[in-house]
Amino acid sequence: MASTDPLLGGKEEEEGGGEVRRARRWWVGRVVDTEEAWAQTRFAVPMVLTNMSYYAIPLVSVMFSGHLGDVHLAGATLGNSWATVTGYAFVTGMSGALETLCGQAYGARMYRMLGLYLQSSLLMSAAVSVLVSALWCFTEPLLLLLRQDPAVSAAASAFVRAQVPGLFAFSFLQCLLRYLQTQSVVAPLVACSLAPFLLHVALAHLLVNALGLGLAGAGAAVSITFWASCLMLLAYVLRSERFAETWNGFSAEAFRFVVPTIKLATPSAVMVCLEYWAFELLVLIAGLLPNPTVSTSLIAMCSSTEAIAYMITYGFSAAVSTRVSNEIGAGNVEGAKNAVAVTLKLSVFLAAAFVLLLGFGHGLWAGLFSGSAIIAAEFAAVAPLMMASILLDSAQGVLSGVARGCGWQHLAAVTNLVAFYVIGMPLSIFFAFKLKWYTKGLWMGLICGLTCQTCTLMVITARTKWSKIVDAMQEKKASYVA
Repeated sequence: MASTDPLLGGKEEEEGGGEVRRARRWWVGRVVDTEEAWAQTRFAVPMVLTNMSYYAIPLVSVMFSGHLGDVHLAGATLGNSWATVTGYAFVTGMSGALETLCGQAYGARMYRMLGLYLQSSLLMSAAVSVLVSALWCFTEPLLLLLRQDPAVSAAASAFVRAQVPGLFAFSFLQCLLRYLQTQSVVAPLVACSLAPFLLHVALAHLLVNALGLGLAGAGAAVSITFWASCLMLLAYVLRSERFAETWNGFSAEAFRFVVPTIKLATPSAVMVCLEYWAFELLVLIAGLLPNPTVSTSLIAMCSSTEAIAYMITYGFSAAVSTRVSNEIGAGNVEGAKNAVAVTLKLSVFLAAAFVLLLGFGHGLWAGLFSGSAIIAAEFAAVAPLMMASILLDSAQGVLSGVARGCGWQHLAAVTNLVAFYVIGMPLSIFFAFKLKWYTKGLWMGLICGLTCQTCTLMVITARTKWSKIVDAMQEKKASYVA
Protein backbone atom coordinates (compact mmCIF):
# COMPACT_ATOMS: atom_id res chain seq x y z
CA MET A 1 0.00 0.00 0.00
CA ALA A 2 1.32 3.42 -0.93
CA SER A 3 1.95 5.86 1.87
CA THR A 4 -0.74 8.18 0.48
CA ASP A 5 -3.48 5.50 0.57
CA PRO A 6 -6.10 5.75 3.34
CA LEU A 7 -5.43 3.34 6.21
CA LEU A 8 -9.05 2.10 6.25
CA GLY A 9 -9.83 2.12 2.57
CA GLY A 10 -10.90 4.66 0.02
CA LYS A 11 -13.67 7.22 -0.41
CA GLU A 12 -16.39 4.56 -0.38
CA GLU A 13 -15.46 3.53 3.16
CA GLU A 14 -15.35 7.19 4.29
CA GLU A 15 -18.81 7.77 2.86
CA GLY A 16 -20.03 4.55 4.46
CA GLY A 17 -18.69 5.66 7.85
CA GLY A 18 -20.40 9.01 7.44
CA GLU A 19 -23.69 7.26 6.73
CA VAL A 20 -23.27 5.17 9.89
CA ARG A 21 -22.59 8.27 11.96
CA ARG A 22 -25.60 10.05 10.44
CA ALA A 23 -27.78 7.00 11.15
CA ARG A 24 -26.55 6.95 14.76
CA ARG A 25 -27.32 10.65 15.18
CA TRP A 26 -30.75 10.09 13.59
CA TRP A 27 -31.49 7.27 16.08
CA VAL A 28 -30.47 9.40 19.06
CA GLY A 29 -32.50 12.29 17.69
CA ARG A 30 -35.57 10.05 17.58
CA VAL A 31 -35.20 9.27 21.29
CA VAL A 32 -34.42 12.79 22.53
CA ASP A 33 -34.01 16.29 21.09
CA THR A 34 -30.20 16.40 21.27
CA GLU A 35 -29.94 20.18 20.97
CA GLU A 36 -32.40 20.71 23.82
CA ALA A 37 -30.77 17.93 25.87
CA TRP A 38 -27.33 19.53 25.52
CA ALA A 39 -28.69 22.94 26.51
CA GLN A 40 -30.44 21.41 29.53
CA THR A 41 -27.27 19.59 30.61
CA ARG A 42 -25.15 22.75 30.37
CA PHE A 43 -27.72 24.47 32.57
CA ALA A 44 -28.15 21.62 35.05
CA VAL A 45 -24.50 20.81 35.81
CA PRO A 46 -23.68 24.23 37.35
CA MET A 47 -26.93 24.07 39.33
CA VAL A 48 -25.99 20.64 40.70
CA LEU A 49 -22.54 21.88 41.74
CA THR A 50 -24.06 24.98 43.34
CA ASN A 51 -26.62 22.94 45.27
CA MET A 52 -23.98 20.48 46.46
CA SER A 53 -21.81 23.32 47.76
CA TYR A 54 -24.63 24.88 49.79
CA TYR A 55 -25.72 21.46 51.06
CA ALA A 56 -22.17 20.73 52.24
CA ILE A 57 -21.64 23.99 54.17
CA PRO A 58 -23.67 23.11 57.31
CA LEU A 59 -22.55 19.49 56.94
CA VAL A 60 -18.91 20.55 57.34
CA SER A 61 -19.83 22.38 60.55
CA VAL A 62 -21.51 19.21 61.82
CA MET A 63 -18.34 17.24 61.05
CA PHE A 64 -16.15 19.69 62.96
CA SER A 65 -18.61 19.57 65.86
CA GLY A 66 -18.37 15.79 65.90
CA HIS A 67 -14.71 15.98 66.93
CA LEU A 68 -15.71 17.81 70.12
CA GLY A 69 -17.60 14.82 71.54
CA ASP A 70 -20.65 12.58 71.14
CA VAL A 71 -23.09 15.08 72.65
CA HIS A 72 -21.74 17.81 70.37
CA LEU A 73 -22.17 15.57 67.32
CA ALA A 74 -25.71 14.61 68.32
CA GLY A 75 -26.55 18.26 69.05
CA ALA A 76 -25.15 19.54 65.75
CA THR A 77 -26.94 16.77 63.81
CA LEU A 78 -30.25 17.47 65.55
CA GLY A 79 -29.73 21.21 65.18
CA ASN A 80 -28.98 20.88 61.49
CA SER A 81 -32.19 18.91 60.93
CA TRP A 82 -34.19 21.42 62.99
CA ALA A 83 -32.74 24.40 61.10
CA THR A 84 -33.46 22.72 57.76
CA VAL A 85 -37.08 21.75 58.37
CA THR A 86 -38.09 24.94 60.21
CA GLY A 87 -36.07 27.53 58.30
CA TYR A 88 -33.87 26.72 55.33
CA ALA A 89 -36.42 24.50 53.56
CA PHE A 90 -39.15 27.10 54.07
CA VAL A 91 -37.23 30.07 52.63
CA THR A 92 -35.95 27.89 49.78
CA GLY A 93 -39.52 26.97 48.93
CA MET A 94 -40.71 30.58 49.11
CA SER A 95 -38.08 31.67 46.60
CA GLY A 96 -39.75 29.29 44.12
CA ALA A 97 -42.26 32.05 43.39
CA LEU A 98 -39.52 33.85 41.46
CA GLU A 99 -39.14 30.84 39.16
CA THR A 100 -42.66 31.57 37.94
CA LEU A 101 -42.67 35.36 38.08
CA CYS A 102 -39.16 36.14 36.84
CA GLY A 103 -39.05 33.21 34.41
CA GLN A 104 -42.24 34.15 32.59
CA ALA A 105 -41.42 37.88 32.67
CA TYR A 106 -38.00 37.22 31.14
CA GLY A 107 -39.49 35.08 28.37
CA ALA A 108 -42.03 37.83 27.64
CA ARG A 109 -39.22 40.44 27.53
CA MET A 110 -40.74 42.30 30.48
CA TYR A 111 -37.24 42.84 31.78
CA ARG A 112 -37.93 45.64 34.26
CA MET A 113 -40.31 43.34 36.16
CA LEU A 114 -37.50 40.97 37.14
CA GLY A 115 -35.88 43.59 39.35
CA LEU A 116 -39.22 44.50 40.94
CA TYR A 117 -40.10 40.85 41.60
CA LEU A 118 -36.66 40.31 43.12
CA GLN A 119 -37.09 43.26 45.48
CA SER A 120 -40.58 42.17 46.55
CA SER A 121 -39.23 38.68 47.23
CA LEU A 122 -36.34 40.10 49.28
CA LEU A 123 -38.82 42.08 51.40
CA MET A 124 -40.92 38.98 51.95
CA SER A 125 -37.86 36.87 52.78
CA ALA A 126 -36.68 39.40 55.35
CA ALA A 127 -40.06 39.33 57.11
CA VAL A 128 -40.19 35.53 57.11
CA SER A 129 -36.62 35.31 58.42
CA VAL A 130 -37.59 37.51 61.39
CA LEU A 131 -40.40 35.08 62.27
CA VAL A 132 -38.21 31.99 61.88
CA SER A 133 -35.45 33.64 63.94
CA ALA A 134 -37.93 34.10 66.79
CA LEU A 135 -38.75 30.40 66.56
CA TRP A 136 -35.06 29.46 66.58
CA CYS A 137 -34.55 31.43 69.80
CA PHE A 138 -36.82 28.86 71.48
CA THR A 139 -35.08 25.82 69.99
CA GLU A 140 -34.14 24.24 73.33
CA PRO A 141 -37.58 24.35 75.02
CA LEU A 142 -39.27 23.20 71.80
CA LEU A 143 -36.92 20.21 71.47
CA LEU A 144 -37.50 19.35 75.12
CA LEU A 145 -41.23 19.49 74.40
CA LEU A 146 -40.57 16.91 71.67
CA ARG A 147 -38.94 14.71 74.34
CA GLN A 148 -35.37 15.09 73.10
CA ASP A 149 -32.41 14.56 75.43
CA PRO A 150 -31.76 17.72 77.54
CA ALA A 151 -28.00 17.81 76.90
CA VAL A 152 -28.46 17.24 73.17
CA SER A 153 -31.23 19.87 73.04
CA ALA A 154 -28.97 22.46 74.68
CA ALA A 155 -26.19 21.65 72.20
CA ALA A 156 -28.59 21.87 69.25
CA SER A 157 -29.85 25.24 70.49
CA ALA A 158 -26.31 26.66 70.62
CA PHE A 159 -25.66 25.44 67.07
CA VAL A 160 -28.93 26.84 65.67
CA ARG A 161 -28.97 30.22 67.43
CA ALA A 162 -25.56 31.05 65.95
CA GLN A 163 -27.09 30.57 62.49
CA VAL A 164 -29.79 33.24 62.91
CA PRO A 165 -27.78 35.87 60.97
CA GLY A 166 -27.07 33.25 58.32
CA LEU A 167 -30.79 32.59 57.85
CA PHE A 168 -31.27 36.12 56.51
CA ALA A 169 -28.31 35.70 54.16
CA PHE A 170 -29.56 32.31 52.98
CA SER A 171 -33.05 33.63 52.26
CA PHE A 172 -31.65 36.58 50.26
CA LEU A 173 -29.24 34.20 48.56
CA GLN A 174 -32.09 31.97 47.34
CA CYS A 175 -33.86 34.99 45.83
CA LEU A 176 -30.70 36.06 43.99
CA LEU A 177 -30.16 32.51 42.75
CA ARG A 178 -33.66 32.37 41.26
CA TYR A 179 -33.26 35.83 39.71
CA LEU A 180 -30.10 34.69 37.92
CA GLN A 181 -31.38 31.19 37.16
CA THR A 182 -34.44 32.46 35.30
CA GLN A 183 -32.13 34.42 33.00
CA SER A 184 -30.06 31.25 32.39
CA VAL A 185 -27.08 32.81 34.18
CA VAL A 186 -25.72 29.76 36.01
CA ALA A 187 -21.93 29.59 35.55
CA PRO A 188 -21.21 32.42 38.05
CA LEU A 189 -23.29 30.57 40.65
CA VAL A 190 -20.63 27.86 40.81
CA ALA A 191 -17.88 30.34 41.67
CA CYS A 192 -20.10 32.11 44.21
CA SER A 193 -20.83 28.83 45.99
CA LEU A 194 -17.58 26.85 45.68
CA ALA A 195 -15.36 29.71 46.85
CA PRO A 196 -17.44 30.31 50.02
CA PHE A 197 -17.48 26.55 50.66
CA LEU A 198 -13.67 26.45 50.64
CA LEU A 199 -13.67 29.52 52.89
CA HIS A 200 -16.08 27.72 55.21
CA VAL A 201 -13.75 24.77 55.78
CA ALA A 202 -10.97 27.11 56.93
CA LEU A 203 -13.40 29.25 58.91
CA ALA A 204 -14.92 26.28 60.74
CA HIS A 205 -11.44 25.08 61.71
CA LEU A 206 -10.54 28.56 62.96
CA LEU A 207 -13.68 29.10 65.04
CA VAL A 208 -14.18 25.56 66.36
CA ASN A 209 -10.62 24.33 66.85
CA ALA A 210 -8.26 27.31 66.96
CA LEU A 211 -10.48 29.73 68.91
CA GLY A 212 -12.34 27.01 70.82
CA LEU A 213 -15.82 28.46 70.25
CA GLY A 214 -17.37 25.00 70.01
CA LEU A 215 -20.90 24.60 68.64
CA ALA A 216 -21.50 28.35 68.60
CA GLY A 217 -18.40 28.73 66.43
CA ALA A 218 -19.59 25.96 64.08
CA GLY A 219 -22.94 27.71 63.65
CA ALA A 220 -21.33 31.14 63.27
CA ALA A 221 -19.12 29.76 60.49
CA VAL A 222 -22.28 28.82 58.57
CA SER A 223 -23.67 32.35 59.00
CA ILE A 224 -20.46 34.05 57.86
CA THR A 225 -20.17 31.76 54.83
CA PHE A 226 -23.75 32.37 53.70
CA TRP A 227 -23.24 36.13 54.00
CA ALA A 228 -20.01 35.91 51.99
CA SER A 229 -21.81 34.04 49.21
CA CYS A 230 -24.78 36.43 49.30
CA LEU A 231 -22.56 39.51 49.04
CA MET A 232 -20.58 37.96 46.18
CA LEU A 233 -23.76 37.37 44.17
CA LEU A 234 -25.12 40.82 44.99
CA ALA A 235 -21.87 42.48 43.90
CA TYR A 236 -21.95 40.49 40.66
CA VAL A 237 -25.52 41.62 39.88
CA LEU A 238 -24.86 45.28 40.73
CA ARG A 239 -21.58 45.54 38.82
CA SER A 240 -22.36 43.47 35.72
CA GLU A 241 -23.64 45.25 32.60
CA ARG A 242 -25.63 42.22 31.50
CA PHE A 243 -28.34 43.03 34.09
CA ALA A 244 -28.79 46.64 33.01
CA GLU A 245 -32.29 45.88 31.68
CA THR A 246 -33.46 43.64 34.53
CA TRP A 247 -32.05 45.66 37.45
CA ASN A 248 -32.84 49.39 37.56
CA GLY A 249 -32.03 49.91 41.21
CA PHE A 250 -34.23 49.84 44.29
CA SER A 251 -37.75 51.17 43.80
CA ALA A 252 -40.77 51.76 46.05
CA GLU A 253 -42.85 50.24 43.24
CA ALA A 254 -41.67 46.81 44.45
CA PHE A 255 -44.08 47.04 47.41
CA ARG A 256 -46.97 46.68 44.93
CA PHE A 257 -45.82 43.17 44.09
CA VAL A 258 -45.28 41.83 47.61
CA VAL A 259 -48.81 40.39 47.89
CA PRO A 260 -48.75 38.64 44.46
CA THR A 261 -45.34 37.23 45.39
CA ILE A 262 -46.64 35.93 48.73
CA LYS A 263 -49.61 34.28 46.98
CA LEU A 264 -47.22 32.19 44.90
CA ALA A 265 -44.50 31.83 47.54
CA THR A 266 -46.75 30.33 50.23
CA PRO A 267 -47.88 27.22 48.29
CA SER A 268 -44.37 26.96 46.87
CA ALA A 269 -42.95 26.77 50.41
CA VAL A 270 -45.65 24.31 51.47
CA MET A 271 -44.92 21.93 48.58
CA VAL A 272 -41.21 21.88 49.46
CA CYS A 273 -41.65 21.60 53.24
CA LEU A 274 -44.23 18.81 53.08
CA GLU A 275 -41.72 16.60 51.27
CA TYR A 276 -38.80 17.57 53.55
CA TRP A 277 -40.89 16.88 56.64
CA ALA A 278 -41.97 13.45 55.36
CA PHE A 279 -38.37 12.22 55.29
CA GLU A 280 -37.66 13.67 58.74
CA LEU A 281 -40.80 12.03 60.12
CA LEU A 282 -39.60 8.65 58.86
CA VAL A 283 -36.44 9.01 60.95
CA LEU A 284 -38.50 9.87 64.05
CA ILE A 285 -40.88 6.94 63.47
CA ALA A 286 -37.91 4.61 62.99
CA GLY A 287 -36.91 5.41 66.57
CA LEU A 288 -40.10 3.68 67.76
CA LEU A 289 -39.24 0.34 66.10
CA PRO A 290 -37.98 -2.65 68.16
CA ASN A 291 -34.28 -1.98 67.45
CA PRO A 292 -34.23 1.84 67.36
CA THR A 293 -30.46 2.25 67.01
CA VAL A 294 -30.25 0.13 63.85
CA SER A 295 -33.57 1.27 62.36
CA THR A 296 -32.90 4.98 62.91
CA SER A 297 -29.40 4.69 61.45
CA LEU A 298 -30.74 2.77 58.47
CA ILE A 299 -33.54 5.22 57.65
CA ALA A 300 -31.12 8.14 58.10
CA MET A 301 -28.73 6.44 55.63
CA CYS A 302 -31.55 5.91 53.15
CA SER A 303 -32.70 9.54 53.47
CA SER A 304 -29.14 10.80 52.95
CA THR A 305 -28.71 8.58 49.89
CA GLU A 306 -32.00 9.84 48.46
CA ALA A 307 -30.91 13.45 49.09
CA ILE A 308 -27.59 12.91 47.31
CA ALA A 309 -29.31 11.30 44.31
CA TYR A 310 -31.82 14.16 44.24
CA MET A 311 -29.03 16.69 43.77
CA ILE A 312 -28.75 15.50 40.16
CA THR A 313 -32.51 15.81 39.75
CA TYR A 314 -32.43 19.27 41.32
CA GLY A 315 -30.28 20.59 38.47
CA PHE A 316 -32.74 19.37 35.86
CA SER A 317 -35.70 20.53 37.94
CA ALA A 318 -34.23 24.05 37.87
CA ALA A 319 -33.53 23.70 34.15
CA VAL A 320 -37.06 22.65 33.21
CA SER A 321 -38.57 25.33 35.46
CA THR A 322 -36.56 28.00 33.65
CA ARG A 323 -37.19 26.62 30.17
CA VAL A 324 -40.93 26.20 30.73
CA SER A 325 -41.41 29.63 32.32
CA ASN A 326 -39.33 31.34 29.60
CA GLU A 327 -41.22 29.59 26.79
CA ILE A 328 -44.60 30.42 28.37
CA GLY A 329 -43.54 34.05 28.61
CA ALA A 330 -42.51 33.97 24.95
CA GLY A 331 -45.82 32.33 23.96
CA ASN A 332 -44.11 29.18 22.68
CA VAL A 333 -46.28 26.26 23.85
CA GLU A 334 -44.48 23.61 21.78
CA GLY A 335 -41.10 24.73 23.13
CA ALA A 336 -42.38 24.33 26.70
CA LYS A 337 -43.76 20.85 26.00
CA ASN A 338 -40.53 19.76 24.33
CA ALA A 339 -38.48 20.99 27.30
CA VAL A 340 -40.62 18.92 29.69
CA ALA A 341 -40.23 15.74 27.63
CA VAL A 342 -36.47 16.11 27.20
CA THR A 343 -35.76 16.94 30.85
CA LEU A 344 -37.88 14.07 32.12
CA LYS A 345 -35.97 11.60 29.95
CA LEU A 346 -32.58 12.98 31.00
CA SER A 347 -33.38 13.00 34.72
CA VAL A 348 -34.76 9.45 34.76
CA PHE A 349 -31.82 8.19 32.67
CA LEU A 350 -29.26 9.67 35.08
CA ALA A 351 -31.23 8.38 38.07
CA ALA A 352 -31.19 4.92 36.49
CA ALA A 353 -27.40 5.15 36.18
CA PHE A 354 -27.16 6.12 39.87
CA VAL A 355 -29.48 3.23 40.75
CA LEU A 356 -27.28 0.74 38.88
CA LEU A 357 -24.21 1.96 40.76
CA LEU A 358 -26.12 1.63 44.03
CA GLY A 359 -27.31 -1.85 43.11
CA PHE A 360 -23.80 -3.13 42.45
CA GLY A 361 -22.02 -1.10 45.12
CA HIS A 362 -24.48 -0.94 48.01
CA GLY A 363 -22.00 -2.72 50.29
CA LEU A 364 -19.28 -0.14 49.69
CA TRP A 365 -21.80 2.69 50.02
CA ALA A 366 -23.09 1.39 53.36
CA GLY A 367 -19.49 1.13 54.57
CA LEU A 368 -19.09 4.90 54.13
CA PHE A 369 -21.84 5.45 56.71
CA SER A 370 -21.19 2.66 59.19
CA GLY A 371 -18.78 -0.17 59.95
CA SER A 372 -21.57 -2.30 61.42
CA ALA A 373 -22.16 -5.59 59.61
CA ILE A 374 -25.78 -5.59 60.81
CA ILE A 375 -26.51 -2.17 59.31
CA ALA A 376 -24.74 -3.14 56.07
CA ALA A 377 -26.89 -6.28 55.79
CA GLU A 378 -30.07 -4.31 56.51
CA PHE A 379 -29.11 -1.69 53.92
CA ALA A 380 -28.58 -4.44 51.33
CA ALA A 381 -32.12 -5.65 52.00
CA VAL A 382 -33.57 -2.14 51.61
CA ALA A 383 -31.44 -1.27 48.53
CA PRO A 384 -34.01 -2.53 45.95
CA LEU A 385 -36.64 -0.28 47.56
CA MET A 386 -34.17 2.61 47.50
CA MET A 387 -33.66 2.07 43.78
CA ALA A 388 -37.41 2.39 43.16
CA SER A 389 -37.77 5.53 45.29
CA ILE A 390 -34.81 7.24 43.58
CA LEU A 391 -36.34 6.65 40.13
CA LEU A 392 -39.70 8.01 41.30
CA ASP A 393 -38.02 10.99 42.95
CA SER A 394 -36.17 11.81 39.72
CA ALA A 395 -39.46 11.99 37.82
CA GLN A 396 -41.40 13.95 40.44
CA GLY A 397 -38.51 16.41 40.84
CA VAL A 398 -38.76 17.39 37.18
CA LEU A 399 -42.56 17.55 37.31
CA SER A 400 -42.34 19.79 40.40
CA GLY A 401 -40.05 22.04 38.35
CA VAL A 402 -42.76 22.18 35.67
CA ALA A 403 -45.23 23.20 38.39
CA ARG A 404 -43.01 26.10 39.45
CA GLY A 405 -42.49 27.16 35.84
CA CYS A 406 -46.23 27.16 35.11
CA GLY A 407 -47.26 28.74 38.39
CA TRP A 408 -49.47 25.95 39.75
CA GLN A 409 -47.59 25.47 43.02
CA HIS A 410 -50.96 25.27 44.80
CA LEU A 411 -51.81 22.06 42.92
CA ALA A 412 -48.41 20.57 43.73
CA ALA A 413 -48.82 21.52 47.41
CA VAL A 414 -52.18 19.71 47.64
CA THR A 415 -50.68 16.75 45.78
CA ASN A 416 -47.80 16.49 48.26
CA LEU A 417 -50.15 16.80 51.23
CA VAL A 418 -52.32 13.91 50.06
CA ALA A 419 -49.46 11.78 48.72
CA PHE A 420 -47.30 11.90 51.83
CA TYR A 421 -49.69 12.48 54.74
CA VAL A 422 -52.92 10.80 53.62
CA ILE A 423 -51.31 7.88 51.77
CA GLY A 424 -47.55 7.59 52.39
CA MET A 425 -47.15 8.09 56.15
CA PRO A 426 -50.22 6.04 57.21
CA LEU A 427 -49.07 3.17 54.98
CA SER A 428 -45.53 3.42 56.39
CA ILE A 429 -46.89 3.06 59.92
CA PHE A 430 -49.22 0.22 58.87
CA PHE A 431 -46.48 -1.73 57.06
CA ALA A 432 -43.87 -1.15 59.78
CA PHE A 433 -45.93 -1.84 62.90
CA LYS A 434 -49.04 -3.80 61.92
CA LEU A 435 -47.43 -6.07 59.31
CA LYS A 436 -44.07 -5.96 61.18
CA TRP A 437 -42.04 -5.17 58.05
CA TYR A 438 -40.15 -2.60 60.16
CA THR A 439 -37.68 -0.45 58.18
CA LYS A 440 -38.68 -2.04 54.88
CA GLY A 441 -42.28 -1.18 55.69
CA LEU A 442 -41.42 2.45 56.40
CA TRP A 443 -39.70 2.84 53.05
CA MET A 444 -42.45 0.94 51.20
CA GLY A 445 -44.99 3.41 52.53
CA LEU A 446 -42.80 6.25 51.28
CA ILE A 447 -42.67 4.61 47.85
CA CYS A 448 -46.48 4.48 47.80
CA GLY A 449 -46.53 8.20 48.55
CA LEU A 450 -43.94 8.98 45.88
CA THR A 451 -45.88 6.88 43.35
CA CYS A 452 -49.07 8.80 44.10
CA GLN A 453 -47.21 12.12 43.91
CA THR A 454 -45.47 11.31 40.61
CA CYS A 455 -48.59 9.94 38.91
CA THR A 456 -50.72 12.90 40.00
CA LEU A 457 -48.16 15.45 38.82
CA MET A 458 -47.85 13.53 35.55
CA VAL A 459 -51.62 13.68 35.00
CA ILE A 460 -51.72 17.40 35.85
CA THR A 461 -48.87 18.09 33.42
CA ALA A 462 -50.44 16.00 30.65
CA ARG A 463 -53.84 17.66 31.05
CA THR A 464 -52.52 21.21 31.45
CA LYS A 465 -54.12 23.66 29.02
CA TRP A 466 -50.88 25.37 28.06
CA SER A 467 -52.65 27.86 25.81
CA LYS A 468 -54.58 29.30 28.78
CA ILE A 469 -51.36 29.89 30.73
CA VAL A 470 -49.83 31.56 27.68
CA ASP A 471 -52.94 33.72 27.14
CA ALA A 472 -52.84 34.88 30.78
CA MET A 473 -49.20 35.84 30.35
CA GLN A 474 -49.94 37.71 27.14
CA GLU A 475 -52.59 39.76 29.00
CA LYS A 476 -49.94 40.78 31.54
CA LYS A 477 -47.60 41.65 28.70
CA ALA A 478 -50.23 43.84 27.04
CA SER A 479 -50.46 46.05 30.13
CA TYR A 480 -46.69 46.13 30.71
CA VAL A 481 -44.96 49.50 30.65
CA ALA A 482 -41.19 49.31 30.07
